[in-house]
Amino acid sequence: MAITAALVKELRERTGAGMMECKKMLTQTNGDIEAAIEEMRKNGAAQADKKAGRIAAEGTIVTLVDGNKGVAVEVNSETDFSAKDEFFVEFANQVAAAVMAAQPADLEALSAASVAGGKTVEEARQALIQKIGENITVRRFELVEAGDSEIVGAYQHGNKISVLTRLSNASEELAKDIAMHVAASRPVCISADEVPAELLEKEREIFSAQAAESGKPAEIMEKMVDGRIRKYLNEVTLLGQSFVKDPDQTVEKLLKSAGAEVKQFVRYEVGEGIEKKEDDFVSEVMAQAGKA
Repeated sequence: MAITAALVKELRERTGAGMMECKKMLTQTNGDIEAAIEEMRKNGAAQADKKAGRIAAEGTIVTLVDGNKGVAVEVNSETDFSAKDEFFVEFANQVAAAVMAAQPADLEALSAASVAGGKTVEEARQALIQKIGENITVRRFELVEAGDSEIVGAYQHGNKISVLTRLSNASEELAKDIAMHVAASRPVCISADEVPAELLEKEREIFSAQAAESGKPAEIMEKMVDGRIRKYLNEVTLLGQSFVKDPDQTVEKLLKSAGAEVKQFVRYEVGEGIEKKEDDFVSEVMAQAGKA
């Protein structure tokens, strides 16, 4: 029996399981959706995916560099305690190794990549959910590959921040120093011409409103705004920032003195951009008391 997208969709809706798991199980049961559900309940896949709606904003970052390639991977859990579990750490390292080996195009392709033990990443994730009892997600990954006369640098701060850099005509030490700087200083982009126009316009509106309160002539206020924009661009661009190891010079001057150029950087921080659920213990107790 042909495994149609509609059949996969129905199984996903009824079990909450991932697309790859649903497709695999339907293939095994020759399209029998009831048999697929039964098998998924037996192996725990359906039960594991009931946790998929729970917020996983903790976790770990893994950084790997092999020759001219660098990998950064973020794997999330619900609690920081589970992020330190040996099985969780092992899984995260396996995912990073799978990215390096398979070079997948996206998360869907990564979920089908193999890890140690003959399982796919998705199968290993489901098994880990069963073992730990929390929602586990492979949130994102980045593969950076250096070309001719380029080098990949890396810096990892604990298990929470990972940076990869790609530089031309640079030493390994400089590439790592720039990665360390990016970890500490959080630049938005490399240079001023890469700052998103909407972000720049938003800042200009804020600075203009602030300048208007000064009551100074329009031409003076315009100069005030332009000055603040220049300062802002230095703060958010890698080249404009003061180098963390030598604040007397900018990163741009450091690179020029070495004859090097930054082509790319990637900065991951665990949980950034995820809206964490704030538990209100008092309200929860009050609600429970009201039901009693």
